[in-house]
Amino acid sequence: MFKRDVQSIRDLVLRNLRQQGLETPLLQKRLVDAWPLVAGPVIARYTQGAYIMNQVLHVKLSSPALRADLSMRRRDFVQRLNAYVGSHVIVDIRFC
Repeated sequence: MFKRDVQSIRDLVLRNLRQQGLETPLLQKRLVDAWPLVAGPVIARYTQGAYIMNQVLHVKLSSPALRADLSMRRRDFVQRLNAYVGSHVIVDIRFC
């Protein structure tokens, strides 16, 4: 008899994405989509857009007061967002 090399579909898909160079863009997309969930509905209401450039999440906010408040809590958001995605995707957040 022979022994089968059984692997989960998740591992196979992730390995294929990594080989194709698509793992990082996928994780970045998941992190940007997670911003309203991690930040909460009140902050999400003032969010006008978000994108990642050079491992920094840029979040455009419509409220200057909220921008100042969130700037002081950005390390917490970085940790929570990376934990949500399950990978170290961003190193900082800029609120503009």
